[in-house]
Amino acid sequence: MCLRAVGEGAAYAGGVAEDPLIRNQSGTARDRLVDQPVEEIELESAIADNVRRLRRQSGLSVGDMAAKVGISKAMLSKIENAQTSCSLSTLSRLASAFDVSVTSLFRGADVERSAVFVKAGEGSQIIREGSRDGHEYELLGSLRGEHKRLECLMVTLTEKSLAQPLFQHPGTEFIYMIDGVMDYAHSRSVYRMNPGDSLQLDGEGAHGPVELVELPIRFLSVIAFPDSAV
Repeated sequence: MCLRAVGEGAAYAGGVAEDPLIRNQSGTARDRLVDQPVEEIELESAIADNVRRLRRQSGLSVGDMAAKVGISKAMLSKIENAQTSCSLSTLSRLASAFDVSVTSLFRGADVERSAVFVKAGEGSQIIREGSRDGHEYELLGSLRGEHKRLECLMVTLTEKSLAQPLFQHPGTEFIYMIDGVMDYAHSRSVYRMNPGDSLQLDGEGAHGPVELVELPIRFLSVIAFPDSAV
């Protein structure tokens, strides 16, 4: 898959912007094989968050905690960054080292993240002060949250691939479909997006294109980040 993003802080052909994207600095992005369930990615993310939180609470470095658990530093780093799937044996050793139950390492995996999906032409028509003939306002949904900075990207997908990226980051993301057709996953739901469709989602839920139905695909991505991510 060929993915090109143009926008505030985006990487571009011939160089990299001086201001890196918050979505890259404070979130995660990794490839998902086309036959890998999104739920599996969410489970890995929950384990990563809990292991990292528990280690920091213990006051130990990655190396010290890895030695206590009996695994390599590289393996613990991969677990904390959701880059590998833990075996039951490793989960048991982690739980024992943290003195918690194995199930507590899954905390948060069953949380359904919020999203608002609006089909083309189905947004609520609203009247605003100053509205007049020729000026129409269509509400494409809203999610609550305190935000400080916006990042706006125009994303273009031109080729299919055996792996698709899945993202997680703080804040609320808004996606507006312009060209093409794709199936877009968020948390435990998958949305068939056609031109004119929009999707607002909680960025902490794993999300990304899972099927590129009609290429080329072009969509607008806008993320509103909370103060804590800046």
